[in-house]
Amino acid sequence: QLMVGVDGVACALGVRDCSIQRRNQKVIEEAPSPVATAAAVARMCAAAVRLAEGVGYRGGGTAEFLYAPADDSVFFLEVNSRLQVEHTVTEMTSGADLVKSQIDIARGLPWERPSDPARGCAIEVRLNAENPAKGFAPAPGLVRVFQPPAGPGLRVDSGVVEGMVIAPEFDSMIAKLIAWGRTRSEAIARLKRALQEFPVVVENG
Repeated sequence: QLMVGVDGVACALGVRDCSIQRRNQKVIEEAPSPVATAAAVARMCAAAVRLAEGVGYRGGGTAEFLYAPADDSVFFLEVNSRLQVEHTVTEMTSGADLVKSQIDIARGLPWERPSDPARGCAIEVRLNAENPAKGFAPAPGLVRVFQPPAGPGLRVDSGVVEGMVIAPEFDSMIAKLIAWGRTRSEAIARLKRALQEFPVVVENG
């Protein structure tokens, strides 16, 4: 995760692991990576900073890399010049408000860099209105039940409420559930409990 202020100084706010995908679509994201070595993380962050400053980038962005655990190799993929869906896990571990920071930079204002090192672990799952029996095809319809869980270390970002109709013209993702923990095992435990307590019913037309 990159953030570059109006002064042109770039900051890399750690890495996220987005390995769990279906049809090249991310499903679960977490920070920090459970597999990348500290040396690989340092190389990715340094490369992202050099790239951003070298091209005069400003604002928020994400540099994507492929990581090969077998020999600790890192390969550059691309840069997304925006905040991505999974920016939430970086916010949870860094304490930074990336949306506000991006707006401040766009207005020509200084942004507040996180003063503390990244803490704990955050994991995000995407909740999609899809039909598993039909190859996970999008399944838009009327949201009958939508009751987000609450509790320590939990965050839910969503764009739907009960009674709303999910339109078929857009992405099937209806919410993101993020769990933070002091350790990865604590984050996983909170995430599992929250998923069990998250009833969602979509009535297809």
